[in-house]
Amino acid sequence: MQLIRLLFASALLFALVPAQADQAASVQRLTGLLQKAETLTGRFSQLSLDGTGTQLQETSGEMALKRPGQFRWKTDEPMAQLLVSDGKQVWLYDPDLEQVTIQTLDQRLTHTPALLLSGDVSAISENFQVSHKEAGEVVDFTLEPKAKDTLFDSLRLSFRNGVINDMQMVDGVGQRTNILFHGVKLNQPLKAGLFTFEIPEGTDVISE
Repeated sequence: MQLIRLLFASALLFALVPAQADQAASVQRLTGLLQKAETLTGRFSQLSLDGTGTQLQETSGEMALKRPGQFRWKTDEPMAQLLVSDGKQVWLYDPDLEQVTIQTLDQRLTHTPALLLSGDVSAISENFQVSHKEAGEVVDFTLEPKAKDTLFDSLRLSFRNGVINDMQMVDGVGQRTNILFHGVKLNQPLKAGLFTFEIPEGTDVISE
């Protein structure tokens, strides 16, 4: 019986070694691609689907990101919204409601997907199980959170020619959010103040 247990433990150990090596290789590949972009700008189109595939919402807009942890997402009309982070605080501005919500930036990568593109990539291996596959100029990464209290159950990042191309998040009830990026440019100079928000006069302020 003891011999059987020893053989089983040895087999398990040898099975874990390739998995750990694959994880390390995937994290290294993803980290390398993300770190290429100190700044990132472009447009996006976003589509949300429920668990049956029924469309819930479709939006588009423009984005800008800068390391570490700074981002600006502006959604076009008729659903205009502006999300701005200076790396510490986040402002969510709704011009139709004349309302801005201010809260501390959640630094957890599993709660703030934008930080995967603009934040500290050193925590990826701690937060996710990562795998990847390559086909020509396209590299797809699948990230599964290790923690249970997360915004999504799985996240896919796709790069084309070394530049982010699209992202898909799936939550616990099967709702999918697909984001396709357009005209992405890396390491362009960005205007000072792009990642701060001046509250318009007469705007209701909600602090969380």
